[in-house]
Amino acid sequence: MSKFRILLADDHTFLLQACEKMLELEFDIPAVFTDGRALLEAAPALKPDAIVLDIGMPLLNGLDAARELKKLLPRVKLIFLTMYPDPELAREAIQAGASGYLLKTSAASELLKAIKEALKGRLYVTPAIAKAMEDSFIQNPVFKRVSRELTPRQREVLQLLAEGRPMKEAAYILDVSTRTIAFHKYRMMEQLGFKSSAELIQFAVTQHLVSQRPEFVSD
Repeated sequence: MSKFRILLADDHTFLLQACEKMLELEFDIPAVFTDGRALLEAAPALKPDAIVLDIGMPLLNGLDAARELKKLLPRVKLIFLTMYPDPELAREAIQAGASGYLLKTSAASELLKAIKEALKGRLYVTPAIAKAMEDSFIQNPVFKRVSRELTPRQREVLQLLAEGRPMKEAAYILDVSTRTIAFHKYRMMEQLGFKSSAELIQFAVTQHLVSQRPEFVSD
């Protein structure tokens, strides 16, 4: 009987290697990735049964990668392994198509359980966050994440700029012109009511598009 195929994506190499070593005893691990864009580009050809991924990844964050992966691979099971114990973020991950959400502080056995539950078509959320999600729903049954909507392309551009990448490099990565990147940047600032690049970058941090603010931001 062939093993299920699992892809791993996390920009923390040590954790990535540890997960790979643990999971390869039960699953086929054809590839691992350290950024969301590489994962998105390679996944369709690898035809995984499940993908374990982080939220905070360079080039393309896990949430946006998840939305695109579910379009390309509707049957793939997505399990988020992250440092964010945020019930709102967990709910957003599930809305993006995730079958699992657990923390990097979880035991290795819990990751195995989450993957196996997902492969059976079930949802697994680590207990502490599941309880917080229930409490949040009771307090506010009409849940709505506090954010201002951006298009998928705007989110891609914002993440790259928030990572400190020059417009020319962002344009190369997205295969568009530098003028297009500039258009998206200033359109977002206008749309969100920001007067400076610093405000735009801070917004990216609050939306978990990047894990921390770059040391230098240029207008």
